[in-house]
Amino acid sequence: MTRKDSDDEDTQQDTTETQESSSILASDEYVDIKDLPGVGSAVASKLKGAGYVDVISLATANPQVVSEVCEIGEPTARKIIAEAREAAKMNFLSGLEFEDKRKSVQRISTGSQTFDILLGGGVESQSITECYGEYGSGKSQIAFQLAINVQLPKEKGGLEGHAIWIDTEGTFRPSRIEQLAIAKGLDPKEALQNIKIGRAYSSDHQILLVDKIPELINKDSKIKLIVVDSMMALFRAEYVGRGTLADRQQKINVILHNLQRIADRFNVAVYITNQVMARPDVLFGDPTVAVGGHIIGHVATYRIYLRKGKKGTRVAKLVDSPSLPEGEVTFQITSEGISDVEEEGKRK
Repeated sequence: MTRKDSDDEDTQQDTTETQESSSILASDEYVDIKDLPGVGSAVASKLKGAGYVDVISLATANPQVVSEVCEIGEPTARKIIAEAREAAKMNFLSGLEFEDKRKSVQRISTGSQTFDILLGGGVESQSITECYGEYGSGKSQIAFQLAINVQLPKEKGGLEGHAIWIDTEGTFRPSRIEQLAIAKGLDPKEALQNIKIGRAYSSDHQILLVDKIPELINKDSKIKLIVVDSMMALFRAEYVGRGTLADRQQKINVILHNLQRIADRFNVAVYITNQVMARPDVLFGDPTVAVGGHIIGHVATYRIYLRKGKKGTRVAKLVDSPSLPEGEVTFQITSEGISDVEEEGKRK
């Protein structure tokens, strides 16, 4: 039974558009938000203008936020979101059903076989993988390699996909992408064309760029990787002192959960780099810790600590994972990219 929305006198519904859904949560049949009960053309236009372009984005939205940005009543927003959740079939699943859903998870090779083993097969889709470490530890180099490897065929550790790169420190270098592409037998210019780069100049701009990601993926369904390099740089520069900590952490929490929703919704991999700081109260052992506090630690699915090893190598330590044991491996970074270290590379 159709409910008439007080904000929209036009009750005529447009024809349902059908297309393949990229969400692991949605049903196989795509439902346009215009076809939800209580949503007419005017409200649908407001919703899409605010970034709620499909049922999943609406189903996972906050009613208060939808009400504010779309200028509709909160009760109306709640009803629309409830209808979206019903259409997306966001209900409880049995363990076996959830296991079946997990079969859609895909992985991107890092270029190092031992590193891939440490991660359970590579960088995982539907998850956030965080690498943190000092400058020169290889965080951005892994990002460059993933942006190339995602374009490779599946039998070579790729997903035949494209990438989105949010650059907060001005470290993206097209020349490095071209160098790695040539090493993998890809056309360097085509490889660059397959990466969408957004340069963030403030933390609010960074949030805006993340909000625009669903729109990009809807236009290019081959996007399989999102890189944020680095996650904390702008927040760390703009929010100085304990008085700003609560506001900073709240915004970080929002952006990370948005990235996780995007990862789930579109079955893409999210790779973020993070800076570190030294804890002066640590008297024994490595005082290096990731910045961002517990917020990043709780949201990131996989946390990897990178440090420099012997003879120009790098050491990757898996600090946290929901299913894998802690461990560390050694890899190397060359002009041709990331690879195993000869005579080493065995898991410790």
